[in-house]
Amino acid sequence: MSRWWRRATRFRSDQVAMSLADAREHMVATQIEARGLRDPELLRAFRTVPRELFVESEVPYGDQALPIDSGQTISQPYVVAFMTDAARPRGEAGWRGATALEIGTGSGYQAAILAELGAEVTSVERHERLHRAAREALLQAGYPNVRLIAGDGSRGFPENAPYDAVLVTAAGPSVPLPLLEQLSSEGGRLVMPVGAREHQWLTLVVRTGDDYASKPLEPVVFVPLIGEQGYGPGE
Repeated sequence: MSRWWRRATRFRSDQVAMSLADAREHMVATQIEARGLRDPELLRAFRTVPRELFVESEVPYGDQALPIDSGQTISQPYVVAFMTDAARPRGEAGWRGATALEIGTGSGYQAAILAELGAEVTSVERHERLHRAAREALLQAGYPNVRLIAGDGSRGFPENAPYDAVLVTAAGPSVPLPLLEQLSSEGGRLVMPVGAREHQWLTLVVRTGDDYASKPLEPVVFVPLIGEQGYGPGE
């Protein structure tokens, strides 16, 4: 291979990297910060995590949900940011050192954002192919410490409970009781889309002792939460 060819190849690779970095910055500025989410750590995480590793698309930073394997989707960046901000533990340290449970690993992007913020992340995915692909993507992106579980996320993962935050990336008819029980009793926060398949509200639940305060946040449409505590496969 000639020195000219090596230089040209390196130049093209640098140009791709630059365009992706620019797209990432534009996404943060126009889709997240401009819509009112301005926590510096949150914005830093979205500027850092390479979304292109978690979705096969020519527009990985576009303002829309995108299809991934197994008939699932990756949410648009703003929705990921909104859920992350809503679930943020309210202590002084925020996400740093907090325990987080994600239900529905999908491509692994949400788990990467949480890990970049400093959370100790457990993520459950029922689709084996997604589970394996997310593991590879998270390793490639530099987040090897996310604990990935293949199984029924509607039951949570009690082995690592309690969790300071639970994020559910699929919609159920109600919040599964196991997920509520696995929340920290000292201000644990759960964010989940709740409702019918065609019409849901992103809902925040805050636990204080044995009390659970629920608040609707935004109308959304997510894929259904399939499992023992969610929708059955035929519903």
